[in-house]
Amino acid sequence: MLYNLLFPLSDELGFLNLFRYLTFRSGGAVVTALFVSFLLGPRLIGLLRARQQGGQPIRIDGPADHIVRKSGTPTMGGALILLALVVSTLLWADLANGYIWTVLLVTLGFGAIGFADDYLKVTKRDSKGLSGRVKLAAQVAISLVASVLIVWIMREPLSTSLAVPFFKSVLIDLGWMFLPLAILVMTGASNAVNLTDGLDGLAIVPVMIVAGSFALIAYLVGNAIFANYLQIHHVPGSGELAVFCGALVGASLGFLWFNAPPAMIFMGDTGSLSVGGAIGAISVVTKHELVLPIIGGLFVLETVSVIVQVLSFKLTGKRVFRMAPLHHHFEQKGWAEPTIVIRFWIIAMVLALAGLSTLKLR
Repeated sequence: MLYNLLFPLSDELGFLNLFRYLTFRSGGAVVTALFVSFLLGPRLIGLLRARQQGGQPIRIDGPADHIVRKSGTPTMGGALILLALVVSTLLWADLANGYIWTVLLVTLGFGAIGFADDYLKVTKRDSKGLSGRVKLAAQVAISLVASVLIVWIMREPLSTSLAVPFFKSVLIDLGWMFLPLAILVMTGASNAVNLTDGLDGLAIVPVMIVAGSFALIAYLVGNAIFANYLQIHHVPGSGELAVFCGALVGASLGFLWFNAPPAMIFMGDTGSLSVGGAIGAISVVTKHELVLPIIGGLFVLETVSVIVQVLSFKLTGKRVFRMAPLHHHFEQKGWAEPTIVIRFWIIAMVLALAGLSTLKLR
């Protein structure tokens, strides 16, 4: 909004030319989202604690000590992330950019699904919430709308093509089969973040790392000069998503202030589904769908651990891990929660650096 209102006045007031630069507006988005989080966080936590008698229901099949240590902690903290993210994005992004509205659609749509799930958990005092089929169907529907919008906004041949990392000229035209791929990326990323959100601070820092990585990717992909130098596919207009990513980094930092061990609030599905879906949508717009599993490799590891556990138990009756997702396995082995969280953060950072290296390895 500030860009749309103030940049046209830069001819009269030269300093307003700052709003032309994505770097300036991305930095502004970080600071604004962080400020909104600090401003609204205590009030929102107080409100949720008063409304949620007993806090988030704890899984009875999870680690036994969670029932003691985490009982009474309110959930739906993702609402704080969404408030900070949306306010900051609307303030600093170019609102004439279609990609911004498309990613916001996914973010808020998935957030609404997560909110409904959290609401049912709290009101019914049951850790199950919405059925898996209902959640997945709603995610697919929103992802389909977003995918169609991306194809409509983006110019050919990029609109329905898949870029392959490490190969500068490889672009596979999938036609309308691109839509199922985009849906898979968005829903997969959303649910992967959701599975990772099991310990205080565990999910939000990797989200911040991935968002920062895609802020750089969006900036480079959206700039014709840098894209040509790095021999990556230029997507006009996608650079504006660096502002959104900046807002997500700031919102994540602000939420971490309250989610650091011992957590004052959990993000719940309201947060995990929404930020995961947003990251997936950004990867689709920037044509880095295949790089997302590298940069967000921690989320992939957590998801794969669940898949392996389920398949192994169904086929052989035996479990590969003591408990899934993977972070619970290490809890059962006796690792302290802060140890698991910090080591997983380190893994997330290493994987993000590996993913970013694909920008140059062509």
